[in-house]
Amino acid sequence: MSIIEYTAKFNELSRFAPNQVAIEETRMEHFEEGLKGEVKQIITGYPYASFQEMYKKAVKVARIINETIKKGFSKQEIWPWRIQFAGKQRHQEA
Repeated sequence: MSIIEYTAKFNELSRFAPNQVAIEETRMEHFEEGLKGEVKQIITGYPYASFQEMYKKAVKVARIINETIKKGFSKQEIWPWRIQFAGKQRHQEA
């Protein structure tokens, strides 16, 4: 499931538990808990001013990971400290 699909489902289900998402910080915690894999590991622990900011970061991280893998990089080559170099030349091991 993509981040966009997950967010749509998250927002849809949020209507049934409005008290769980009424406070922005709580909403972000619940959203973060539902993220998967590398995206969750990368964005967890960073401070976000709003749910929208967290959502945009999750979409961006997922896009970078997917684009980088399509270019022939493995997850091990970009994860996590090399994510900033996505799209650039491969890291040369010493």
